[in-house]
Amino acid sequence: MTQYMFEVVVRLKEGLLDPQGKAIEDALPHMGWTNVSDIHVGKHIELTVEADDVGAATEQVRQIAHQLLANPVIEQVSVSTVPVATISTGPARPGGCS
Repeated sequence: MTQYMFEVVVRLKEGLLDPQGKAIEDALPHMGWTNVSDIHVGKHIELTVEADDVGAATEQVRQIAHQLLANPVIEQVSVSTVPVATISTGPARPGGCS
């Protein structure tokens, strides 16, 4: 079996109110950033799956995402494979993002 890494992004469906995104968008001009708009807040999940092939691993992650990680009534899910070299396991990157 091989290990495959995935990213799952869960965000509200188009057209639904995003109160967290709106709060951030409203705060940014007061902090000097007047050129930022259309902010959406969601969830970013990274996981590793051990499977015989990438197709089986992807299907398993899709099932996990739709059955556990997201509310399919109000959220949409995006699943993508992650090259092993891009996963950050060390300290936060410069600029405060990790």
